[in-house]
Amino acid sequence: MELGSMASWLNSTFIGFDYGILGALHTAAQYAGKVLTPVMKVISALGEKGLLMFLLALVLVLFARTRKMGVCVFGAVCCGALITNIILKDLVARPRPFETLEVYRQWWLAVGAPAEDGFSFPSGHVTAITAGMTALSLTARRRNKSLLSAAAVVAVLLMAFSRNYLMAHYPSDVLFAAVIGLLSAFIAYAITLLIFRLLEDHDDIPLCADILDFDITWIPDLIRTRSGGRQADFDPDYDEYGYEEEELPAYEPEAPAEPAPAAEAAFEPEEEIAPPAEKKKSALKFKLPKH
Repeated sequence: MELGSMASWLNSTFIGFDYGILGALHTAAQYAGKVLTPVMKVISALGEKGLLMFLLALVLVLFARTRKMGVCVFGAVCCGALITNIILKDLVARPRPFETLEVYRQWWLAVGAPAEDGFSFPSGHVTAITAGMTALSLTARRRNKSLLSAAAVVAVLLMAFSRNYLMAHYPSDVLFAAVIGLLSAFIAYAITLLIFRLLEDHDDIPLCADILDFDITWIPDLIRTRSGGRQADFDPDYDEYGYEEEELPAYEPEAPAEPAPAAEAAFEPEEEIAPPAEKKKSALKFKLPKH
């Protein structure tokens, strides 16, 4: 197969690096007796087209607390796919290892890996997993950064190992893919920060507020509210929010209370005291003798 100038440069520059790692993996495959081949196929399938990272981004976007992480992961994987699959693969046009040298073809047949189409440089699988996991680490809360960073390193190494073990890529392919994934994650992180800063500055606009605050956990309440509103139109037992109204007992007016009996006097009334009798004038008249 005739190679382009960039593919020839890669093959000649990294021949020792690529041959040494692929040879070591072939030796490991011989000792393992193809036991690792199914495991490597599963790991490789998880990174196909970046679907795993896209699904993770979709789940994270559905929750308000993790929406920024989801947007960053989605942007990072898209950026990596643009650089890797749209630009570099056709530009470099580097064939797969088993299509270039007979020794690599024999190693590929020995491991029992499936044939893959498309060009080799760089690895789309490694680009996607590196971009997505790095984006997770950048947007994670401070207390989770160390854990996610360690998980990112493990995930990238496993994906790179599987692609080289199956002879689908040169080690230099996955090395450049990891660099592209890192670059894509930082580009997406900067864009994500800008987007959310604009949304927060304009949160008085209903659309911006909904993008920031919407949470998938609201959906049951929204469904209940809407179905309740329709049900309330024809069912008097349900209120406008869809909740069944409680039956209240019929109102019965209370009978007027009888006036309380006057309290009896605790003491005997005082006897009436007759006014003092007027003194009667004496009817006898005395006349003084005249001198």
